[in-house]
Amino acid sequence: MTTYTLPPTYSYGYTLDFIRDEIRALLERGTISRHQPIYSLANYIPPREWLSVEKQLEEKDFLLRDRIGDLLGAENWDND
Repeated sequence: MTTYTLPPTYSYGYTLDFIRDEIRALLERGTISRHQPIYSLANYIPPREWLSVEKQLEEKDFLLRDRIGDLLGAENWDND
């Protein structure tokens, strides 16, 4: 008997821009800090969706130990 398995499909198509928008929302609420590692976002994203987020980050060469601030890059401040 032969069993075939299909590769996992990710129904949640998270883009890097969407992930960054979600991070900015968490930062504005004060829920997270720019200095925390990216893997701390797993506390705020459901596990089944985290796999898709993690895959997207890996494709863009981000490590889970990198800082959230590295993911956001440079920001412009209007009040400076």
